[in-house]
Amino acid sequence: MTRRVLPYRVPAEDVIEAEQWSLVTEDGEIGLPEALPDWDYQMDLHLRRTLRVDLDRVRSQSGLSSDTALVLAVVWTATGSNLSGPARHVRLTAAGTEKVELDVRLRGSDLGGLLLLDTALVLAERRMDARPSSPRRAGSVLWSDRESLRLQGDAPQFPMAVIDFARTSFPDTAAWLLQIDGGLDSATMGSLLLLVNERNTVTATAFENAGKPRPVDRIVLSAVYADAARTMVEHALGHDDFAEDADFADGSLGATLLSLFDQLFPGQSINDIRLRRRQSPALFASDMQAAVKIFEVS
Repeated sequence: MTRRVLPYRVPAEDVIEAEQWSLVTEDGEIGLPEALPDWDYQMDLHLRRTLRVDLDRVRSQSGLSSDTALVLAVVWTATGSNLSGPARHVRLTAAGTEKVELDVRLRGSDLGGLLLLDTALVLAERRMDARPSSPRRAGSVLWSDRESLRLQGDAPQFPMAVIDFARTSFPDTAAWLLQIDGGLDSATMGSLLLLVNERNTVTATAFENAGKPRPVDRIVLSAVYADAARTMVEHALGHDDFAEDADFADGSLGATLLSLFDQLFPGQSINDIRLRRRQSPALFASDMQAAVKIFEVS
């Protein structure tokens, strides 16, 4: 186990009694799971945790005066969207032990991939009178912890919208359409958009129920995933610069497609799959069905 060494005094770990994060659902409050496999971008997250901070010990063990203001802050980061931001901060100026209830609501449209929740106790303001060994800069971290929640598989999800296809140039009775724009160096989140036709009630309902899908919803979602994966792989294979030795930036469409390809075709070369698609499209279609495990729902 590694421990970060800071250039100033910090208190012992036990100055804060931190309960685990919990997830608030319609059915009540549950401990934060490792993953939410049925999560989608329409599902906002409501999270809570309680901490008890022994402020006297924090200040004394850090060499801070008894009137030093502190802040307990939460920052979220989503690897799928490459977004992060402050979720909550509470200023602590009292003495003794203070109970802090953190109540956080995150928009599903901002999330995806691995959600990281960093909680930190930091110095609220710069301390000009601090001792040389004590923290003095605003934001100096005195204590921190991190919890994570995987919101889907390894491949990042992408934005989606439910619209009326009759108001577009798309076929009125189509169920969904995955739009891909931009080159492989474009940002993934700005390049992909899954459109669901609200007139197709079977598909629209499946996405509405994605948090608690019925058996029929799982079948529909499996079909959508299979089609979206095929569209993305075919889009990737159509680019000559989509290759094993390509160096795409994190968060780019190329990196996302390369990750998806490796997940679906482990140990197989891009050129081999590209040739198979070109020479035998039907076999390639079957390969894709097998790779995404279509209709293998539980």
